Amino acid sequence: MSKVVVSEFITLDGVIDSPGGEPEFERSGWAFQFERGPEGEKFKFDELIAAGALLLGRITYEAFAKAWPTMRGTGAFGEKMNSIPKYVASRTLERADWNNSTIIGADLVKEVAELKGQIEGDILINGSGQLVRSLMEHDLIDEYRLQLFPVVVGAGKRLFGDSSKSSALRLADTVKAGETLILTYHPA
Repeated sequence: MSKVVVSEFITLDGVIDSPGGEPEFERSGWAFQFERGPEGEKFKFDELIAAGALLLGRITYEAFAKAWPTMRGTGAFGEKMNSIPKYVASRTLERADWNNSTIIGADLVKEVAELKGQIEGDILINGSGQLVRSLMEHDLIDEYRLQLFPVVVGAGKRLFGDSSKSSALRLADTVKAGETLILTYHPA
C-alpha cells in the first residue's frame, strides 16, 4: 500500500503560498532567496524518484502543467515530472492535458483511498493546500515533509489553516539543508 506524502516549502509563519515567484501573489518568490544546499536538491530529487504518482489540487496542477512540459535541461527530474502519473483533485477542471494526467474528485476520500491500494511508490502532494487540508480531515496523510525556510512573509495561504479537529504529529527526521531545515512528521 502506498503512502500519501505531503511535501511543502513552508515559511516560519506557516505560509506555503507562492514560494517560486508566482506573479499574482505580492509576496511570492520567498523560497529561492535562500540556499538549500546539495542536501535540499538531493532530497527533492530522491523524493520524486521514489514517487509512484503525483496528487495535486487544480491550482498547483495548472501551474505545474504550464511550466514543466516546456522546461529544458531538467534531466531525470524533469523527465520524471512529465512522465509520472498525475491525479488532479478538482470538481471544476474539464480537461487535464499534461501527460499521464487524470481528474479525480467526485468522491475524493474514496478515490484517494483506492489510489493508496493501487499505486506502487509514494503518492506525492506538492503545494495544493486545500487538497491537503481536505485529506487531513479524513486521516489520509501518512507523512509530512516540510522544508522550512527562515522567512516570515506575514500573509498567504497557510498549510495548517482552520480545521474542525486537531492533529498530533510525531517528528520522524530532521535534515539541515543549506539555510533550511527539512522536517519529516508522521501522524501520532
